[in-house]
Amino acid sequence: MIDRGPRILKEHYFVFSFGLLLIAAAGGAMVVEGSSPEITVLELPGAPNDIVFIADPHVKDGNVEYLEGVIQEINALEPSIVLIGGDFVTSDEDELDFSNQYIWEEVDAPVYAILGNHDYVAGVHGLNGPAKMLAMQEANLTVEGYDVSMLADDPLIDFAFGDAVEDELESYGVDVLRNEYRLIDVDGTPLLLVGVDDAWAGLADPPDVPGTDAYTIYMIHEPGARANWDADLILAGHLHGGQFSSAGINLLDETAIVDIAGFCDGEGTPTFITRGIGSSSLVGVDIRSSAPPEIVVINPSSPIEGATVLTA
Repeated sequence: MIDRGPRILKEHYFVFSFGLLLIAAAGGAMVVEGSSPEITVLELPGAPNDIVFIADPHVKDGNVEYLEGVIQEINALEPSIVLIGGDFVTSDEDELDFSNQYIWEEVDAPVYAILGNHDYVAGVHGLNGPAKMLAMQEANLTVEGYDVSMLADDPLIDFAFGDAVEDELESYGVDVLRNEYRLIDVDGTPLLLVGVDDAWAGLADPPDVPGTDAYTIYMIHEPGARANWDADLILAGHLHGGQFSSAGINLLDETAIVDIAGFCDGEGTPTFITRGIGSSSLVGVDIRSSAPPEIVVINPSSPIEGATVLTA
């Protein structure tokens, strides 16, 4: 009788080792993708030129260098203004920190922003996120009766931390809109910019805005909390484009069960959901799969080589 034990062990060792190499290679590819932003151009008639929109930077020690590179890339686009759609911090770490927000001072354009759920530590603990999504079923998302205040009834939300994040951002020149609007002249084209505070923190309360012929943009962090506002465009983030593309995630998006990324179908106000530039971390590393980070440029004055071009 032939003893095949050592050979079997060798074969198992080979298969196991090969599997580890595949996992390592796939992980390496996801790390590279997580730090390789793509540019999406939105061609929108009537909108001001050269508006840059990003969201979800999730600034932390491990991605500051990457985000500074993103800012350099944004500056090279010569933006008229830069819009940031919330989640400046990450709540994945044991200790919340916003000391790295100085990077926004490096942007060579006026910066306007809203806060996101991580900036209030809202919906980030265990099953707290799914609980927020269920609570949204009770919200009134009509324009006339808009009300998400029931989501504020959560002892885990840190409203004071949100205030501190705003103060820090403002100290570096970021204009944070919390249920406020700004009427801005963008190189001769009027823009009405409305910033809606975070819905998962129960603070979204859209302001009354003046009647105007200006191009109107609403920014809100969670796309599922938007209403059919009288606007030309709604910008949102929050979902990271799914972060990991899969058949299931793609099906949810394609059938409009959940709007995850890009332009949303429907008869309401045109909405664009960015994949964001930061990511949720896995063992301290930002990774993505088939959902790369995204810098959005509205009506660039010059063609951008390699960019994906979309129209509403």
